[in-house]
Amino acid sequence: VQLQASGGGLVQAGGSLRLSCTASGRSSSTYVMGWFRQTPGKEREFIAAISWSGGSTYYADFVRGRFTISRVNTKNTVYLQMNSLKPEDTAVYYCAASPRGTSVYTSSYDYWGQGTQVTVSS
Repeated sequence: VQLQASGGGLVQAGGSLRLSCTASGRSSSTYVMGWFRQTPGKEREFIAAISWSGGSTYYADFVRGRFTISRVNTKNTVYLQMNSLKPEDTAVYYCAASPRGTSVYTSSYDYWGQGTQVTVSS
């Protein structure tokens, strides 16, 4: 499975961005998909995950109510809609795929995209 993330950029605080992650490869639509982010010197942290059907979603507390994860399996694409962005949301955002159940742990995800930079100015 190969993942290609896109949609990052520079936005002012309070603004919105939508990240996309397109998967290619066998059975990619059956994988759990997750979004993580990382800033320099820190570990990669969990943001959100979505089951293969899209019926179940999970969020980190610090994004719940602001970010929404969704997927369109016919397009092999998962999205992360980010609203009410804050300067502390500045990070490189990664999408990831797991053949197992949903998880907040990076070790549960076998495949990773290349990352897309999100910068939120104050």
